[in-house]
Amino acid sequence: MKRENMLIEADELLKKVGDKNIRIFDATITDDVYLEQHVPGTVYFDHDRFSVPDSPYTCTILPVDQLAEQIGKAGISNDSEVIVYACGMIPYAIRAWWVLRYAGHDNVRILNGGLTAWKNAGGTIEQTSRQYEPAVFASHVRPGMFASKDEVFASMENKDVAIVDVLPPVSYEASHIPGSINLSCMDLMDGDFSQGFESLKPVEQLVPHLAEVANHKRIITYCGGGIAAAVNAAAHLLTGHEDVAVYDGSMYEWLGEKMPVVGTGKWEVWKLK
Repeated sequence: MKRENMLIEADELLKKVGDKNIRIFDATITDDVYLEQHVPGTVYFDHDRFSVPDSPYTCTILPVDQLAEQIGKAGISNDSEVIVYACGMIPYAIRAWWVLRYAGHDNVRILNGGLTAWKNAGGTIEQTSRQYEPAVFASHVRPGMFASKDEVFASMENKDVAIVDVLPPVSYEASHIPGSINLSCMDLMDGDFSQGFESLKPVEQLVPHLAEVANHKRIITYCGGGIAAAVNAAAHLLTGHEDVAVYDGSMYEWLGEKMPVVGTGKWEVWKLK
């Protein structure tokens, strides 16, 4: 996938604000940051809206028909140009991008650098909470973009499939899916944990980080609850590997369903922020 098909830079977005066909969403995990400041015209992307409401695990993707309905209710049609970003943590925006692309939307991009890049480019901000008029969205699902618990289990000893834990080494060492490889998503983003991660590294820097995994036929990424895993999955797409999936339930489901693990100790919840 070409970088310009996944990411949009702030200077390009500056030229698009006000376009009647554009739909901009702040996918930050809570709406308090959105209410404080956002790109003019932006609507809050509520991850819960696109997740199974009664699931015991976080961010469990809705069934396709319900997902399409919620995308339409959010004001997104198949013809809409969609831009997503997240304040301080690009993984949340990448997760939103992953969900919309899984549903079949082909014109979705992530604001590289988030709100910081927008302001640095001279963009103004607003605090007005907004909603788009409901639209109709017809799904054309890409089923291979998400992996189930059963697929992960069946892939543990399949040498053609790489199962990748994207959490920091300390989490991986404590507990991980047998046979999985550790490749922290932090190595694929620019920034740091104290200041936030708001952009992906350039493709030429991603390639060497992903080299160990890239020679597998299929790649399945996982994390705690299906958010950070989207970073590595998207990075693989950017560097030319198309058969990539996010294990949606990730460690919350894997542990909750008493699936086998290996490690040195008790796995603890690790959150991006």
